[in-house]
Amino acid sequence: MKRYYVYILKCSDNSYYTGITSNLEQRLRQHESGYYEGSYTSSRRPVTLVYYECFHNVRSAIAFEKQIKGWSRKKKEALMRSDWDTLKLLSRNYTQYGDPSSDHPSSGSGGRERPV
Repeated sequence: MKRYYVYILKCSDNSYYTGITSNLEQRLRQHESGYYEGSYTSSRRPVTLVYYECFHNVRSAIAFEKQIKGWSRKKKEALMRSDWDTLKLLSRNYTQYGDPSSDHPSSGSGGRERPV
């Protein structure tokens, strides 16, 4: 069964790059060598693999990659640390729950949380 990997690299400028591949080792070598000239990581080497997850379904992998690309830096870092409580908190709707980084969370009640 074919495997697909969603991965996050930390670049030399401390930015993060999220990608998808079916051959993680080969793709990491390509990032390190600057194989794709002009790509995001080619000018931000060296890069370090900080997270990856394996999928057996390419559609699930693509959906997860797109989801991560839409996340804030804090949310990505919570994922990398496997900090599920923080990830859940950062996934809350600010309008309904208030800003999770503020000292005074909203006192609103009710509502439904979107699963992470």
